Order: sequence, then structure tokens, then C-alpha cells
Amino acid sequence: MNFWCFHPGVFNYIGKLFPDFLKDNITNIKSEFFIPIIAEKFIKDGGTIQVIPTTSQWFGVTYKEDATSVKSSIDKLIFEKEYPKNLW
Repeated sequence: MNFWCFHPGVFNYIGKLFPDFLKDNITNIKSEFFIPIIAEKFIKDGGTIQVIPTTSQWFGVTYKEDATSVKSSIDKLIFEKEYPKNLW
């Protein structure tokens, strides 16, 4: 699983790419503006991307049936004080 974090300046770069994406895909309702493709183009244009390793385990909700186990995982992280009880 990848977790992408970007500096807010990335939106200026994406804004330059998006018109061409629309032109090429305007009739394809299933087309997607994929982050990895944007990242690859960014690198080809001279940008750099930093990989930050972690030992944390990923868990996420793909299906509604996943919600219970994800809630339990978050509750455990809160109990262990690795995650704040009140995020906002």
C-alpha cells in the first residue's frame, strides 16, 4: 500500500497537467488521473520524490465489512497512545 503526501505546491503542477488529461479523456467516463502517473511525469520533469519508510501496519476500509476491524485497530492505537483520541 502506498500513502502519498504532497507539498501544497503540487496542485500548481497538477493544474498544468490536467487540461491535457481532459483533452485526451473527455469522452472516457472511466478514465482516472492517477497519482503514480503524475509522480512519474514529475520525476521525468526533474522533480524528486522521497520515500519515507515506516514499520506501521496499514489497515483500511475497502468494504463495509472492514469497518469493525479498522475501528478495533484504531482503538488499539489510541489505547497504546500511538494515535490521538481526538484528532480534530
